[in-house]
Amino acid sequence: MNTSKVINHIVNWLKSYSIKSKTNGFVVGISGGIDSAVTSTLACMTGLPTLCIQMPIYQSKNELLRSGKHIKWLNKFKNFEEEYIDLTKTFESFSKSVEKDHKNDNLLSLANSRSRLRMTTLYYYATLNNYLVVGTGNKVEDFGVGFYTKYGDGGVDLSPIADLMKSQVRYIAKELNIINEIIIAKPTDGLWDDTRSDEDQIGATYDELEKAMELKDKKISPDTLGGRSLEVYKILDNFYNKNEHKMIPIPICKIPKELLNNSI
Repeated sequence: MNTSKVINHIVNWLKSYSIKSKTNGFVVGISGGIDSAVTSTLACMTGLPTLCIQMPIYQSKNELLRSGKHIKWLNKFKNFEEEYIDLTKTFESFSKSVEKDHKNDNLLSLANSRSRLRMTTLYYYATLNNYLVVGTGNKVEDFGVGFYTKYGDGGVDLSPIADLMKSQVRYIAKELNIINEIIIAKPTDGLWDDTRSDEDQIGATYDELEKAMELKDKKISPDTLGGRSLEVYKILDNFYNKNEHKMIPIPICKIPKELLNNSI
């Protein structure tokens, strides 16, 4: 991969998209992870106003420290803006309103709600400033396993790194001189109160998933695989089948013309 040319391509794509859509700039959620660090940096490199927002909800100290360091690092861009919106109390209020008899059965629902609260916050500021909400998902997350929240971190206006594998995002991060602590940090969705990583939840590393995606793209039959390769292939396949509804356009019920043309 020609890393510098890929960077320039994405920066130009972002800038052109904003100009054509007659918007003023970008808003990006900052999590302390590599994907949001790379995405926010690329947005800042366009020269257009870029608002980066930290939105903690029971966030771990390590995540907050990393996101804070990245925010300081971004201050070198004159077009950079920042906001810190603590959504913990908002989430607590929401949780109390919906919990009732659903305790212990609603952990996943509440985890996804954290992501959707952040999406709502990003779109508040996007509308306020006529900005675009920039997605931070990579290709493995967005099109391999569908590891994101529908209308949460998946609710965005454009996705600049969604055609890049996680390993390629790492190359770009190094080229951009992103803080190494962020580059090597275990990926996490930040939706739980414990320290579980993305890879803990999925059951495979991103490097393993990339290899499985390559096998699937080449239409390699899983019957020819064995051991860990087969195990990861099945993990990828199961996640894809379960989350495919996130990756396709909203289904529309098409009404036959003869039904619409009939007089009422």
